Amino acid sequence: MDVSSSPVATTRSGNKVEQVTAHHYRSSDGLDLVADVAGPAAAPGVVLLHGGGQTRHSWSGAMLALVARGYRVVSFDARGHGDSGWSDDGAYSLDDRVADLRVIVADFKGRYALVGASLGGATAIHAVAGGLTPTALVLVDIVPQPEASGVDRIVAFMRANPDGFADLEEASSAVAAYNPLRPPPRDTSGLMRNLRLRENGRLYWHWDPRITQTRSTDHQRVVQRSAAALARAGELSVMLVRGLSSDVVSDAGVEAFRSQLPSLEVANVSGAGHMVAGDRNDAFNTSMIEFLVRHLPVTTSV
Repeated sequence: MDVSSSPVATTRSGNKVEQVTAHHYRSSDGLDLVADVAGPAAAPGVVLLHGGGQTRHSWSGAMLALVARGYRVVSFDARGHGDSGWSDDGAYSLDDRVADLRVIVADFKGRYALVGASLGGATAIHAVAGGLTPTALVLVDIVPQPEASGVDRIVAFMRANPDGFADLEEASSAVAAYNPLRPPPRDTSGLMRNLRLRENGRLYWHWDPRITQTRSTDHQRVVQRSAAALARAGELSVMLVRGLSSDVVSDAGVEAFRSQLPSLEVANVSGAGHMVAGDRNDAFNTSMIEFLVRHLPVTTSV
């Protein structure tokens, strides 16, 4: 249920200025889910689901590009991330995340697509297995059979620095060490979107540390079972956008997924690692939008 909204920014869509609104949704177990929403209310919908350790702001470029093409876009902070609430009970399973997604898509007036990166993609796969019926699904560097070493590296990064950071430069150095493909920003102030200043004067990542308590292998087994449902999902169109420098998705992982889902479309993005949209945003947007225009077109009447 959408409980409140307020304007936060504007963006130009063609010759129109579209308002980006902050929406607050209420999860079934009472958490506040914060989202950015833009685009015509009656247009086909696109939900952007970020990866573990990210926020809705990781989709900023993709959101602008989608709104410019006429879509209704919702980009929300997953539970335990960003500005959304933390679960007192540590409820961070894929079932909990799918329940949140049901609340989000209930606002759409017609057809919609899901675009999910990593954890967001796993959530989308599990949602389809649980009965959600998107018209199109874009999975960003996530397959049912990922490389264990790449997954372990993500988990290690999220578990590191439990005592926080002394300043932005220290946090920026940690990010650069994890993702050496991406040049470090000249201005680190934007990193504050991913950090929280506590009373002790130190900076901590925005996510609930309990997110990483679930074993990654348990999580993957859920995704693997749910992925089998994609082949039975009728008219669902699925594309995988893969970073060619990713250590999470390999050639073997892609082929295993394709054997399970022969209709799978694959877009390879060179010069991108696991964080495809952040590493090569323009290339990612081009692949995503070309796919959506074919499978979820915006009619001229919108």
